[in-house]
Amino acid sequence: MAPDGSVASGQYWSRELSHMGTGHTHSHRIEAPARVRRQMLVAVLPFLIATLIGLAILWPREPPPISRELGFAADLIKGEVVAIEPISCGGEEPVGEVQEGQSCMSLDVRLTEGESKGQVVTPLPSEEPAGRPFSEGDKVFLGYSPDSPPGLRYYFADFQRQLPLALLAVVFAAVVVALGRWRGVAALGGFAMSLGVITFFILPAILAGRSPLAVSIIGASAIMLLALYLAHGVNVQTTSAVLGTFISLGLTGLLALVFVEAASLTGFASEEAIFVNISAEQVNLQGLLLGGIIIGSLGVLDDVTITQASAVWELHAANPAFGARDLYHSALRIGRHHIASTVNTLLLAYAGASLPLLILFTLAGARFGVVVNGEIVAQEIVRTLVGSIGLVASVPITTGLASFVASRSPVTARAEG
Repeated sequence: MAPDGSVASGQYWSRELSHMGTGHTHSHRIEAPARVRRQMLVAVLPFLIATLIGLAILWPREPPPISRELGFAADLIKGEVVAIEPISCGGEEPVGEVQEGQSCMSLDVRLTEGESKGQVVTPLPSEEPAGRPFSEGDKVFLGYSPDSPPGLRYYFADFQRQLPLALLAVVFAAVVVALGRWRGVAALGGFAMSLGVITFFILPAILAGRSPLAVSIIGASAIMLLALYLAHGVNVQTTSAVLGTFISLGLTGLLALVFVEAASLTGFASEEAIFVNISAEQVNLQGLLLGGIIIGSLGVLDDVTITQASAVWELHAANPAFGARDLYHSALRIGRHHIASTVNTLLLAYAGASLPLLILFTLAGARFGVVVNGEIVAQEIVRTLVGSIGLVASVPITTGLASFVASRSPVTARAEG
């Protein structure tokens, strides 16, 4: 039996309905005939083969280049702040209490790792981070420059955040497993595999000079196949969601290609993109923008498609007399409610992530037409609307596929005393 309750012989859905007071249980099963399973296999096989061929062709042969000029790859050493002394921002003499408008600090930091573990060092004077003053006991990272003079080798780099992030990850995993049980464990496995595809294929392949659009399409396909089949089982119900996602993702990619070109989006809107262009000239930033739209859309698409496929199967199990047309219209009503909330979610997600930028536009008194014309906003509008169109299209596509398959899969009932 698969993690989601499916059976290898072709039975892919099992429901146990307990009738209180009757003294017995009815077991309802939906069994996909062998012909239907073969048809679904034939339908999904070309996508699977294309994904495997794409991975073989685009897989990077060399590790990605490292640019230490960006500062992220500098040697970092863990430490703990043991003393803090305010100093004049124009010099290094202590001035006693912190005065209004003053934010420079001299820190004493005890190293907690490395060959000099336990040693107390004084890094270069640091301007206190806005909104987060230093405190004794702070866990920090110090940058280390071994070639600098002795008094200038250490500098404050950042606060340590691994522990709270690790605790949050543990809580997340515990919540998912507590509610989802074995399916939750499978979902976490799909999450890990998705992260692996991004880390070991998509990012290195783009840095190796491969087409970001092609890499993102193949990477998104691999993520979808791994995550959906692992989390929901290898069965025709999941396959109908996979096919719906493939078709909708193709539509999303086509629309993105058309409107990124029509809107003259270059991909140079953000500082990060400019840094990428300076450090990795082989990366096509417009292609990177297109790839980001595809991968970002997948995160919402697979949620909608698997929900629609599950809704169809629930309706079929509840009323086996429903034909394909009845299943389609009933599940489509569910999909309309899902779409209505999800489209708004996309807008709110962008607005929440871009509040500082929107605040700046408001302070500047910029007109709405001027704001949306700027590339940094225009590319997010294209990203949101293109993704939303693909999302809306996924509902009838997946519902139609699932209804067609479910209506040809008989429901059997068995009474158990």
